[in-house]
Amino acid sequence: MKQQKEFPLDLKISFQKVVEQYKKQLETEPSNISREYIGKVLEYISSFPALTDGIENTEDLVKLKDPIRILMKDLFPEILSENQIKAISIPFHNIIFNSTKKFREILACAGEDFSLSMRNLDEDLDYIFGCILILNTYYGYDIDFSRPLYYDIPDSNGILRHFRIDLNSDFVEIHPGKGHKEITEKDVDLLIQNIEDVKLWKEKFPRKSWIFKGFTIISLTDVTVDDAISDLKTTLLQQNTSGREEMEKFEEIFKSIYQIPKLRVGFTMYNEQDSTFEKMMGNRAPSFMLRNEKQIDCRAALDEDAYQKLVVNHHNLSIPNVDLFAKNTATNFLADSLKAENAKSAIIAPIAKNDTLLGVLELISYQKNVLNSVNATKLEDILPFIVTAVERSRTEFENRVKAVIQSECTSIHPSVLWIFEKEARKFIKDLDEDGLASFKDITFPDVFPLYGEIDIVASSEARNEAIQQDLLDQLQEINKIICEAKEVEKLNIYEQVEFRIAEFVEELSENLNASSEQKVFNLLQREIEPVMNHIEKQTPQLKNMVSDYRKNINSETGIIYNHRKNYDEAVQQINRTMARYIDRKQVDAQKIYPHYFERYKTDGVEHNIYIGASLTNSRIKPFDEVYLFNLRLWQLTTMCEMENRFYQIQENMPLKLEAASLILVYNSTLSIRYRMDEKQFDVDGTYNARYEIIKKRIDKANVKGSEERITQKGKIAIIYSNRRDEREYLRYIKYLQAKKYLGDQVELLELEDVQGVIGLKAIRVNILYHLEDENHSEQIFTYEDLEKVLDQIVSNNKAQDTEDNSYHEDRIGNS
Repeated sequence: MKQQKEFPLDLKISFQKVVEQYKKQLETEPSNISREYIGKVLEYISSFPALTDGIENTEDLVKLKDPIRILMKDLFPEILSENQIKAISIPFHNIIFNSTKKFREILACAGEDFSLSMRNLDEDLDYIFGCILILNTYYGYDIDFSRPLYYDIPDSNGILRHFRIDLNSDFVEIHPGKGHKEITEKDVDLLIQNIEDVKLWKEKFPRKSWIFKGFTIISLTDVTVDDAISDLKTTLLQQNTSGREEMEKFEEIFKSIYQIPKLRVGFTMYNEQDSTFEKMMGNRAPSFMLRNEKQIDCRAALDEDAYQKLVVNHHNLSIPNVDLFAKNTATNFLADSLKAENAKSAIIAPIAKNDTLLGVLELISYQKNVLNSVNATKLEDILPFIVTAVERSRTEFENRVKAVIQSECTSIHPSVLWIFEKEARKFIKDLDEDGLASFKDITFPDVFPLYGEIDIVASSEARNEAIQQDLLDQLQEINKIICEAKEVEKLNIYEQVEFRIAEFVEELSENLNASSEQKVFNLLQREIEPVMNHIEKQTPQLKNMVSDYRKNINSETGIIYNHRKNYDEAVQQINRTMARYIDRKQVDAQKIYPHYFERYKTDGVEHNIYIGASLTNSRIKPFDEVYLFNLRLWQLTTMCEMENRFYQIQENMPLKLEAASLILVYNSTLSIRYRMDEKQFDVDGTYNARYEIIKKRIDKANVKGSEERITQKGKIAIIYSNRRDEREYLRYIKYLQAKKYLGDQVELLELEDVQGVIGLKAIRVNILYHLEDENHSEQIFTYEDLEKVLDQIVSNNKAQDTEDNSYHEDRIGNS
C-alpha cells in the first residue's frame, strides 16, 4: 500500500480474520439457511485471494468493492445503512472505504473540495502510537494510549459538525517484518519514559519494520452539541481573549448547537441595586435589548408578563415571532429593539444563581420560529457554565472596584502593601490563637523624602473674580428686566429696586469680601424675587425675559453660575489631568526602585515620595543612593512635563490659568508612621515635624530682601539648604537644558526667614514649553512667548464661538 507518511507498520488490508470467523461459524451454525448463505459467501470470496493475502494498493480497493461489500454484510447491515455512520479504515491514516449511506451523505454535504482528516493529527505522535500498537498487540503489553479522535465536517449550511470516532480493532494482526528489532523489557522502560522522543522510538521501531494485516471499523457519533459545550467552557475559561474574539467564538458555538447559520448572541447585565439592565463591562458583547442605550429600568424595558417571567421567576422568554410579540405587547421597548435589529425570533434567557439574577443571554435569528420554547431547553446544559463565567467577570469587576478604592481612597500604597499583609497575617494568627489582636502602627525609619507641587497662581483671586463677575452679570440682567417693566407699568418700586441694584454694583465693582455673596443673595430673595414674580404676570415679553433669567440661575443657590463654573471646571480638569499624568509616570518611577507615593489635589496637585531600605521587602534588591538620585531627576523631569501639560489642556478652555511649580529637597532621612487611628501616613517624631512645617510655608516664602514670591509662573523653584544638594540639582538642570526641558535663566536665591524655617536657599530656572497645537508642535517657547500664543488661541476660540452663535441666531431668524 502506498503510505503517505512514515509509519512503523507496513500496511496490508486483509479480511483473513473475517473469513476465519465465517469458517468457524459454518461448523457450528444450526440453521440450514445460514449455513447455505455462509457457504456461498465463502465460495464467492475464494475467487479473490487478495482479500485474505492482503491488499497493498488502494487502487485495488475500487476493483474489489463488491466482494468486500458482500463479505462485510453482517458487519454493515444494509437495513441500518441510512442511520449508522460507519466505514472501514486503517489506523492513523485517512483511508476510508465501504462506508454506509449515512456516512456518504455527510461527506457529500461537506462539498467536493472537502478533504476528510482527523482533528489534531501529528505524524510524530502517530508514529509513536503505531509503535505502542505493536507493543500491545504483539508483545502483550497494556499501555494505555487511547485518546479521543474526531472528524470536523461542515454541513450544507456551512456549520461545522463534530463527530467522535470509535475504533474497532478486532480484525487486526501484527507480525515482525523485514528489519524489525526485538524489543526487551528494558527497551520498554526507556521508551515509556521518553514519549516525546520520536527519534528513540524510530530507532527501536524502524519504518515499515512490522507488518499490519487486517482493518479497523470506525463508527462516528455526532457530538456537535457536546463538543460545542466543551468549546464554550474553554472559551469562558480564557482570560486574555479580546471581546471581539470571544463573541465570534460564542456565536460559532451557538450556531453549532442550534444549527442556525445566522444566529447572533448578545449579553445584558442586571444591576440588582438599581433594578436596571446595563451593557456588559468593557462593552465586550452587544446587547440587542439595549442597543444604543447604556442602561434602562427593567420595568421600562419589559411588559409586566415578561418582567415576571424573566426578572422575578428567572424563566426563559421565548419569542418565536417578534412581529407578533410587538403587536401584542403593551411595553414595546424590547420589541422595538429586536425589530430594529431585524430579528424575527429570539430567546432571552436569565443568567441566575442562588435565585439572584446576574444578567440575560440573548439569542436572535433572522428567521421566524427557528428560536422557540422547544429549542430553548438546549440552554439548560449551557447556562451553568455561562453563570460561572459571569460570576467570575463580576468578581473581577468588584476586585477592580476595591483596587480603585484602595488606590484612590486610602493611603496604603502598593509599594508598602507587603508589610501591611505581614501585619494582617500576624493579626489573624493572634486572633485565632487567643481571640485578642491589635493592628499596630507601622513605622518606616530612615527614608528620604521628596516633595513637589504644581499650583495655580493666584487661585483665590481668580475664584473671587469669577464670583464677582457672576454677581455683576446677574444684577445687570435684572436691571434690564426692571427697565423693560417700567415701560409697561409705572411703579415707584421699580426705581427703588434700580437704586438698590446700582448700590450693589458699585460696591461689588470696588471690592468683593466674604459677605458680598450673602448680601446679594439676601437682596435677591427679599427684595427682587417678589418684584420678579409680579413682573412675570405682565406682558408675554416680560414673562419670557423672567423665564430666560431664571434658566440662567443655579436652582440650588439662586445665583448665576457661569464664570465660576468655567473656573471650577477648569480647575477640576487641570487637577484631574495633572493627577492622572503623574500617576501614569509613577508606573515608570516604581521601576527605578519601589517607593511610597501619594498625591492629592488642592488648587493644583501636590505629591509626597518616600524612598529607603525600610520601605521595601527584603527580597527586593538592596537600596542604594543612586536610586534616590535617579528618582530626584525623574521628579524634576516630570514636573517640567506637568507644567507643559498644564498649558496644553488650556488651549480649548475659555479661561486661562497660570501655574507655579516647586520642589523641596530635604537633605536628611526621617521616619514615617502609618497611624491606625487616622488611617494615614505622617512623619514620626518631633524632629521630623520640621519637614512638614517647611512644606506648609515655603510656597508663601519671599526672596530675601524683597516682596517677590519664590514661586513664579513659568519657572520651577527648587528649595534646599545644603551646598551638596545645590551642586546635584545644577547638574540635573544642565542635563535638562540640553534636553530642551529648561531654559538658561538660572537664579541662585536665598529665602526670607519665616517662623520655624531659616537658612533655606533656592534655585529658580525657567521652563521651556511646547504646544500640541498643529501650528506650533515643533516650536519651543519661553513662558512669555507661551502667553502670547495662548492668548491668541483663546481669542480665536472666542471669536469662533461668537461667529457660531451669530450663525445659529441667523438660522433661527431665517427659519
